[in-house]
Amino acid sequence: MFDFITTWIAAGGAFAVAALMFLENVFPPIPSELVMPLAGYNAATGSSGPVLTFIGGVIGSVAGAWLWYEVGRRLGRERIMDWVDRHGRWLTLDRHSIEHALDWFDRHGAAAVFFGRMIPTVRTLISVPAGLQNMPLGRFLVYTTAGSVIWVGALFGAGYVLESQYERVQGWLNPVTNGIIAVIVLLYLWRVFRGKGRKRTG
Repeated sequence: MFDFITTWIAAGGAFAVAALMFLENVFPPIPSELVMPLAGYNAATGSSGPVLTFIGGVIGSVAGAWLWYEVGRRLGRERIMDWVDRHGRWLTLDRHSIEHALDWFDRHGAAAVFFGRMIPTVRTLISVPAGLQNMPLGRFLVYTTAGSVIWVGALFGAGYVLESQYERVQGWLNPVTNGIIAVIVLLYLWRVFRGKGRKRTG
């Protein structure tokens, strides 16, 4: 899997990284913690340009966040809750997750958007309440981009530095990568078939 992803990123360059990071924000089982370090490694080996690869990662991350912002802004609270009741299972979302994100946004505002970009799962959810509460788009994009630059940069930098040590880790990196993906997929399937996202009663 490591070889497959790095080859794909090398072939598609910044566009492939941007697409993967966009999907990571839309479809949670695709982890940026895996994509960006591998993109950084590829850039360090010369397979792709580091600056464009990093920018692609940031653009994809921000674009995915903006999509959820628009979903929240256009649908409104009641419609998005009804949508989550019907379809949230496949994104492992439920009313409680949205309400928790709304509460956090109400208490922290712009800081929630900024720091939320660096917290797994939250970085997908936090864009919804920003849209629901009609946070100005320009302000949302500024804080989202700032948080994404830090998060993407840290992961990209880790992979970039790893290149110099690749000979030491190449024997176990591929199976570890496969193991991470397997765990993520199994966790996702467990959450889906457990019924997370169905309307709570009581």
